[in-house]
Amino acid sequence: MSVEILDSATIVSFVEDEEAFNVSVRDLFAELDTDKDGLLSYTEMLKELQSLRVFETHFGIDVKPDPDELSRVYDSLFVQFDHDLNGRVDLQEFMEETKQMMLAMANGLGSLPVQMALEHDSLLMKAVQRQY
Repeated sequence: MSVEILDSATIVSFVEDEEAFNVSVRDLFAELDTDKDGLLSYTEMLKELQSLRVFETHFGIDVKPDPDELSRVYDSLFVQFDHDLNGRVDLQEFMEETKQMMLAMANGLGSLPVQMALEHDSLLMKAVQRQY
């Protein structure tokens, strides 16, 4: 993990660079698809969903969430990706939802740069690295 400076333009530029964005998302999908069947199960996506750190309340400090609440949050996030609700996420669904999530983050950041702790292999880190 490292602390980087980014803003909405960094993320939008990365998403709009279809070649760089699509390669990065395909690579992430392939990494998550541990059984190599071309589909992501809930179990395969769980690690990535957990990396979103939806229960972090302060820089690097996690709260102990209620297990039922945590399960509901992860179920809800998985359904966001599973557009056809078949219990599996294909590459197209994964790419579309990842793009929407990245653009939503960009929208939430606004135009002023912020410091953010990023995982070294995250898509946000790839967006930052792309600008240099």
